[in-house]
Amino acid sequence: MADPTARAEIAVIGGSGLYELIDPAGAVMHQVHTPYGTAPVTIGLRAGRRVAFLPRHGSGHSVAPHLINYRANIWALASIGVRAIISSSAVGGITPEYAPGLLVVTDQFIDRTSGRADTFYDRESVQHLSAADPFDPLLRGYALSALENLGENFAPTGTVVVIQGPRFSTRAESVWFQSIGAHIVNMTAYPEIVLAGELNMGTVNLSFVTDADAGLAPVLGTETRETDAVTASAVFRRLRDAQPRILAAIDGILRALPADFAPRQLVDPAEVDAVLGRAVLSDSLLSDSALSDSLEESTR
Repeated sequence: MADPTARAEIAVIGGSGLYELIDPAGAVMHQVHTPYGTAPVTIGLRAGRRVAFLPRHGSGHSVAPHLINYRANIWALASIGVRAIISSSAVGGITPEYAPGLLVVTDQFIDRTSGRADTFYDRESVQHLSAADPFDPLLRGYALSALENLGENFAPTGTVVVIQGPRFSTRAESVWFQSIGAHIVNMTAYPEIVLAGELNMGTVNLSFVTDADAGLAPVLGTETRETDAVTASAVFRRLRDAQPRILAAIDGILRALPADFAPRQLVDPAEVDAVLGRAVLSDSLLSDSALSDSLEESTR
């Protein structure tokens, strides 16, 4: 990275609609080289805290959900000392209780993605991550208190089903997701959350319900909600309108986090140190690696 001394103990990963967080006048952009590629991280002050900000979809929503380099992003944050991650997400609501306009402090996920690199421990050792409670309970507690103090309309729990994307759900899928216990649907929570856990970083997720997914909740006998059915234009419009609320919620959580917050140790710290000690790839090496992969693929 440009400045190897740059450090931050708190990170915010911005989801759809949140591409800037730090005042440009006091922000420093770093291109953090990792063993998996380069991740853009901006460091500066927000709500009185030193924060590292990383836009999940890149600047201006240029990276599709299934193409996000999750390992590079999470490794980059761990390498600069991050211990707590606040992530924001846009989600569809698949039950009437999780209607558009609601903020959700997610506590569980159901993974329906495929083909995503979802572990750091695929080389020297195998680590079996305990994922019963994937989001850090302490961080969730601070987030709940912050939202209560703000007088926000929020759900204190919610199970998100993570789909591959970039397409939205069919009606049949939306019905099925509800039948297996999901409340909201999203494309990016996995593997971001488990990768952070593998490097002993705590995470809390703040999701904003932008739509009613495929537009119905038939298991509960409600009528089809066509006006709330998901479209990309509706999602981005509602996210834009909700930006003041989302930023206020993030600021509230930042202020609520104690300076001595210590995340759970889900993996042996020595194993984490081994992952963080892996050699990073420069841009030129990345190009050579990509070319080699391409040539190898062409011979299969």
